[in-house]
Amino acid sequence: MIRFLLVLTLLLRPALAQEARPHVTHAVLVHGIWESGKYTFTDLRKQLEASGVECLVPSLRPATAHNGLMPLAEQLKSEIDDAFGPDQEFLMIGFSMGGIVSRAYLQSLEGASRCQALVTISSPHQGTRTAFLHPGEGTRQMRPDSPFLRKLAQTEDVLGDLPVVTYRTPMDLVIVPSRNAEWDRAENVVVRCPLHALMSDSDQVRADLFTRFEFPRVAPPIKTRTVMGPPHRR
Repeated sequence: MIRFLLVLTLLLRPALAQEARPHVTHAVLVHGIWESGKYTFTDLRKQLEASGVECLVPSLRPATAHNGLMPLAEQLKSEIDDAFGPDQEFLMIGFSMGGIVSRAYLQSLEGASRCQALVTISSPHQGTRTAFLHPGEGTRQMRPDSPFLRKLAQTEDVLGDLPVVTYRTPMDLVIVPSRNAEWDRAENVVVRCPLHALMSDSDQVRADLFTRFEFPRVAPPIKTRTVMGPPHRR
């Protein structure tokens, strides 16, 4: 009898894992510093839309974050409410600074209650030393051990059991050290990508991300172009 139950569990495990994946119909993609929604996440957005997902990719201003990250988070909230209304659930994906702006929205502006999962790509959860090279409030807030990042760490319980995944590349020269893109409460995934700027459309990131969620349609499979090895989940 025990052997039968064990075999049955093993057979049902893939189906149970499949059922547990969030069903995503809407997604919010948040760009990084000095970027805009128009030119970021090009491949990822196409793949999501081909899968039947309605995407919002706002352009937050100023893109330099000169006035700080909270004004950008407030803009983000306004864009989401205007596009999706007050109740629509969504998957949130943030690249670089966009991951920190996303956290500010989720943790400080009551966004967590409608978010299905948070994915961050090369975001400085623990700060980055390169933020010392650029003036402005936003970059000051992304320096290691900044008051802004400390507050995010202190209020992360607001997220409850929200699924969180981070992606980073060890070859990142913008998030320094690259391990600062990891987050203790997240599943941290390491991919081999030669440049920070390429991470938002990394085929390895997209291929791994699409195993984690259910979408309205099955899009064409992602062809991985890099030969630098598969993602490593931590």
